[in-house]
Amino acid sequence: MSVTYNFCAGPAMLPQAVMQKAQSELLDWNGLGTSVMEISHRSKEFIALTEQAEIDLRELMSIPSNYHVLFMHGGGRGQFSAVVNNFLGQQGKALYLVSGSWSQSAVAEAKKLTSDAQIDSINIVQNTNGINQIALPELTKINQDYRYLHYCPNETVDGIEIFDELKSPWPIIADMSSNIMSREIDISKYALIYAGAQKNIGPSGLSIVIVRDDMLELPSLPQSSIMDYRLAVKHGSMYNTPPTFAWYLAAEVFAWLKVSGGVSAMAKINLDKASLLYDFIDSCDFYTSKVSVKNRSVMNVTFYLANEALNAEFLNQATAAKLVALKGHRSVGGMRASIYNAMPIEGVEALVEFMKDFADKHKA
Repeated sequence: MSVTYNFCAGPAMLPQAVMQKAQSELLDWNGLGTSVMEISHRSKEFIALTEQAEIDLRELMSIPSNYHVLFMHGGGRGQFSAVVNNFLGQQGKALYLVSGSWSQSAVAEAKKLTSDAQIDSINIVQNTNGINQIALPELTKINQDYRYLHYCPNETVDGIEIFDELKSPWPIIADMSSNIMSREIDISKYALIYAGAQKNIGPSGLSIVIVRDDMLELPSLPQSSIMDYRLAVKHGSMYNTPPTFAWYLAAEVFAWLKVSGGVSAMAKINLDKASLLYDFIDSCDFYTSKVSVKNRSVMNVTFYLANEALNAEFLNQATAAKLVALKGHRSVGGMRASIYNAMPIEGVEALVEFMKDFADKHKA
């Protein structure tokens, strides 16, 4: 059977080895004669799973001991509101850097929960001759007392990634839903990191929150108990029944990543994959990128056909070639190849070969 390569931006493909393991033990997990989905989240077997998952994630990301690791509901959008409710209180202000669709959505959610006066935002994308690039402001020159600065290092929709470390006088909160564990980072530079699981961690419905302990001393707003970071810490992410199957799969992904060499090894593979695809795009006038080289996403490669009248044919033929989910987001059009950790380099090689053949057949 030929392989299907799934380039969906999320929910995204999971490592084949993880899926095969989950399939093999779906009806009998851990020798219990029942599925992991059917046992109590407070059973000693499931508690052992959650403890090992946290140990593995801490090792993979070198998470310091003064940070809590939470496994929560709601995905990235759930964290848009959780961040505001947990940290702003009645009088707090926050600064949001807008680099694309997801950071703009975070701003909209924050203003809905507070007021325009409490949320400041700066658009950090410059468009020059149709090419988008990041222009970071000099944050130290901004005379404001913000509770936190929020940004999205990798914009899934727009294919923009910020590689520079921010020099912020305020605690930094990062939405890393689409680039968590894709490359090594210094956790100590951040006050909080959150990520929806459905890209580089596991299935949808779960989110990971890594929060520095001093942030939990900030005043909060009234909120749902299941999104309260303090309660999550107190109850080991089990104030209520968690998404157990998603947690199980995340644990298996962490174990797979460790066996695969960890984040540093994965970062090299990811750069190889992205370079292969971007180098081909740049070498062929049949395709174009609208993102500056210095800000091109390693995880989400967006590109456009020079003749967009061929878009539908491109997608249909790609699907027939078992290269699926390449359609760009409806807000920006074009194409998007999401090449998260689980995407093998063979998938990118197959995509490049298809793109080359398609271009050769349709050049004037």
